[in-house]
Amino acid sequence: MYYNKSLKSYLDDLSARKSTPGGGAAAALTSAMGMALISMVINFSKGEMRGGLRKSESLRKEFLKLVDLDIFAFKSGKKNLVLNVPLKVARLSKQGIKLCALLFPKANKNLISDVAVAAVLLEAGFGSAYFNVKINLRNLEKKRSAKIIKELQLSYRYVRNRRAFIEEKCNDVLSTK
Repeated sequence: MYYNKSLKSYLDDLSARKSTPGGGAAAALTSAMGMALISMVINFSKGEMRGGLRKSESLRKEFLKLVDLDIFAFKSGKKNLVLNVPLKVARLSKQGIKLCALLFPKANKNLISDVAVAAVLLEAGFGSAYFNVKINLRNLEKKRSAKIIKELQLSYRYVRNRRAFIEEKCNDVLSTK
């Protein structure tokens, strides 16, 4: 669907009066952009960070696949699939922000703002996925729904805290001459 199309095409469809793409696909694309920034920072940084490149590129590619999978899930009407795609986006966004936090002390200082932007994007992707999961949980049994919400609320707190930590560290670096 969109994996090999232009951003213009995607954004035109996102803004149109169409059911898809919607918030779930937007969440996946937002997190993919965060991971792309992390890959860029690693590519410009010292060799010791190269192991992180495999992980960041793997996550970036997975997020891109999830853009299209979210659209397929919605069109299929399969409730489990509609729920599982944004749930996976949230879980992978948490993995991505963990990678941001690990890279921060080693990143090229001229690219430190890109690490902060990546963290902001990953938090936005997580939050967007969270709300898509919540709306899709309305159709599930209460017990399973409560378990998923609890997991995501704890993860959301973690993601927010990591993003705040990275922003604080970025501000510290940018405040010193």
